[in-house]
Amino acid sequence: MLREIGSIDHIPAYIHRVKQGEVRLMGFGHRIYKNYDPRAKIINGPPSWCSTSRARNPLIDIALELERIALEDEYFVSRKLYPNVDFYSGIIYEA
Repeated sequence: MLREIGSIDHIPAYIHRVKQGEVRLMGFGHRIYKNYDPRAKIINGPPSWCSTSRARNPLIDIALELERIALEDEYFVSRKLYPNVDFYSGIIYEA
C-alpha cells in the first residue's frame, strides 16, 4: 500500500479513495484493540526501524505522514481505525 501511494504528496488522494470505499487502509483497525494497538506503539518509532538499515527507507516517511493524517481525521477516529502492528512490521521486515 505504501508503495502504491508512492510519496507524501499522494496521501490525501489515497485517503479520499479510502473514504470512497475504493481501497482499504491496510494496517489500521483491529478486532481486539479498539484504540491504538499497544504492539504498534512499541515498534512505531523511527529509531526502531532506522537503526536496522543503512539508508532511511522512504516508505517510513509515507507511513509516518499517513498515520498522522489518519489519527487526526474524524472518519478514521470515529471508526476506531488506529494503526496496528502490521502497519509498521512490513517496513521492518524489508529492512
